[in-house]
Amino acid sequence: MSRSTHRYSGYSDPQGAAQPACQFPGCDLDGPYRAPKSRNQLNHYVWFCLEHIREYNQAWDFFKGMNEQQIERERRADSVWQRETWPLGKDKPQAKRWQSADFQDDFGFFGDQSKSDAPKQPVSEETEALSVLGLKHPVTIEEIRTKYRALAKELHPDANGGDPEAEDRLKDVTRAYASLKVSFRQSP
Repeated sequence: MSRSTHRYSGYSDPQGAAQPACQFPGCDLDGPYRAPKSRNQLNHYVWFCLEHIREYNQAWDFFKGMNEQQIERERRADSVWQRETWPLGKDKPQAKRWQSADFQDDFGFFGDQSKSDAPKQPVSEETEALSVLGLKHPVTIEEIRTKYRALAKELHPDANGGDPEAEDRLKDVTRAYASLKVSFRQSP
C-alpha cells in the first residue's frame, strides 16, 4: 500500500485507509501532518494533528546543540548541496589518477594546462609594460609615475656603483614607462 502526501492537505491515502493518530502525548485526534523526528533522521517522521504540528514547527531548531563552527560548516555544505568542492583553477581530485607517464593528455582535460603544449595567450604591450614596473591592472597614471620614480632612483647607476645589470633594468623600466605614458594619454 503506498502513501502519498500533499503539501497543504496533509496525509491522504487513495485507498481510504485510516490516518495515523497524532503522536503528541494525550492527543486522540488524527495525525495527518508529518514532521521529521530529528536533525539526524530527516527521512523518519512523527505524525501530528494541526494544532500540535504548529507547536512542533514553532519549537523546531535544526541547529540546536551545535556550536558556531558546526553551524557554519553545515551552511557552507548546504550552499553546494552537500557536494565536494575545490578552488577554481586547481585540479579536480579525480584528475590525479590520470596523471601518469603512460597517459598523454593533449588537451589538458585532466591536469594542469600550463604543463601542456597549448599555445600561451598573447600578452598586450600595456600589460607587459606594467609587469616590467611590477604593477597590474587596474592602475592609474599617478601610480605608474610613482612606481617609475622609485625604480629609477633604485636602479640609477650612481646608486648601484655602475652595475651593468641595474643599468639594463633601468633602460627596460624607462621604455615601459614611456610606452605607458603614451598608452594612458590615448585612453579617455
